[in-house]
This record gives sequence, C-alpha cells and structure tokens, in this order.
Amino acid sequence: MTTTTLPNRADFRFLDRLRVRWAEVDMQKIVFNGHYLMYFDTAIAGYWRALALPYHETMEALAGDLFVRKATVEYEGSARYDDMCELGVRCGRIGKSSMTFSLALFRGDTRLITGELVYVFADPATQTSRPVPARLREVLEGFEAGQPMLECRTGTWAQLGTDAGPLRQAVFEAEQGVPMAMGGDAADAAAVHVVAYNRFGLPMGTGRLLQEAPGVARIGRVAVHAGLRGSGVGAQVMRTLAAAARARGDREVVLAAQTSALRFYERLGYSPRGAAFEEAAREHQQMALLL
Repeated sequence: MTTTTLPNRADFRFLDRLRVRWAEVDMQKIVFNGHYLMYFDTAIAGYWRALALPYHETMEALAGDLFVRKATVEYEGSARYDDMCELGVRCGRIGKSSMTFSLALFRGDTRLITGELVYVFADPATQTSRPVPARLREVLEGFEAGQPMLECRTGTWAQLGTDAGPLRQAVFEAEQGVPMAMGGDAADAAAVHVVAYNRFGLPMGTGRLLQEAPGVARIGRVAVHAGLRGSGVGAQVMRTLAAAARARGDREVVLAAQTSALRFYERLGYSPRGAAFEEAAREHQQMALLL
C-alpha cells in the first residue's frame, strides 16, 4: 500500500457517521479542536468492526497490541453543533511494525478536517515493537482492495455446532439470561445452520433454519458477537438463511423477533404478523417474509 491524498468521500471504503453533540462545541458553537482526535478514535473502532475483527480478542490472538506513535490533524473548516458528518478511514500504508491510517471528516461533500494516525504493533507488556502479523496485514490489505470480510458457511449441527453453540451461549445465556435450553435443543439435528466466520476463522454470527410446514421455513437462534452488532454480520446471516430456504423451494420464511430488534428485521423485508407475545421473559413479535 502507498500513502495517497484522500480528498473525496469516494476515496474511502469505510465511512463512520456522526452527529456533533452539544458537549463537543465551544463558545463559538463549533467543534472544539481536540474533539477531532476523539472522532478519529471512534471511527477507528468502527473500522475494526468493518473488518469483522473484535479489537481486544484480535489483539489477544495476535499476542500484541497497537500503540499510537503519531497523530496529526489539519483544519480546513469547522463542524458545528448538530451537523451530520461522515468520517472516512483508510489504511494507507503498512510498514514492518507500523500502520498509517488516513482520515477525513466530511459534511456532505465538503471536506472539513484531514488527519493521520500512525500505530505501532508492539508487545503489550513492554511496548517493544514487533512486526505486523501477516494475518493482520492480509485482512487490512484485503479490506482496502474490496474483498469480503466474512464467509457464511451452511451445514449441519454436526458440522457447525462446535462454533455456533458457544456463540449462542454468550448471547442468549450470558448476555440475556435465557436458560441454557434456549441455546441448543433437539431441533438442531434437523435444522440447516449458518455460521459467519471472519478472516481469522472465528465465528461472528449464527442462525438456523427449520421446516415448520411444507413451503414454510422458520429462522431462529440468530446470534451475533456483541462487538460486531450493527456492522452487517446479522444481515448477512439472515440473507444466507433466506437463500437456503428459497433453494429448497420454501415460499415463506417466518421468525419470532424480539421487539427490540423489529427495525433490523423490517429493513430486511420482514413484516409483523399477529399480536406480540412473551417468550423467555422477553416480548416477541412474529415476522414473515415472502420468498
């Protein structure tokens, strides 16, 4: 990779949206200059989600961590209270032990701020630099080249259960307090399962497909790693499950959605059906999608 000037929104594959908050503006009603570095850090966190790499788990797997070596900001304009902005992030260069990220803040097509962050990959205890791991280099280069960051695999419980099970338990049991029986049951043996893997081969999302009636499929047990929610993992799992239902000739897909997730399913084309009901101490709504 080479470092290039990135003046336009189209130069960034990743753009993080933000709205300027009251606490971030000064007496001139413009963003206080130091907050742009906070915007940069927030956007970098979103960039890691776009890579489908939960940051802390990834660094632990790589036996290292990233430390900021240099941060620069250039001010071309000012963001103001309540502005809707987009902050582009691009990995412009990977050296032996360092990574350089270029950033730019836009209000519409107007560029307001540009910046650069240089990180060094290092031993987390001694902060002594280490070579950037090949696996991480490949993911960063692949993302900037437009490669997919997830692979959805379809299979049986025998094939995918060892990866789907722990992810379900983390979401349903540990996070939501749902009894263990909700994480796995006898229906798993007859279901079609999907697991979404990141480029490190780690499971980031899962779901299953049952045959409720001739021509009617039921999706359930949809679980996404907490750190990657909102980054498209769940949508990719859902589309893969719907494609599996369509391929076997189903006419309709139904599911019981937690009411807190209704907008997610509606954006995928699902419509409410009937009245809300309670299951596992949470309010649910039946949803349906015609194939």
